[in-house]
Amino acid sequence: MKGIDWPGLMRAGLGQLRLTPEQFWRLSPVELRIMLGAEAAAPPLTRARLDELRAAYPDQGKGKDHGRD
Repeated sequence: MKGIDWPGLMRAGLGQLRLTPEQFWRLSPVELRIMLGAEAAAPPLTRARLDELRAAYPDQGKGKDHGRD
């Protein structure tokens, strides 16, 4: 698991969003994500969409063991 990119978050919050240090440190991670536009990104892959992709692009030539030895 990766650590949090504090320098990058601080550049975005203090530089891009022009928050004061006090405002930055009072934000929750969710609030910061919303302010940075993360909610405009593509939604996470749902199970239904995964099933659609699996039907459209089935695995080929791997048999029942999915290529495991």
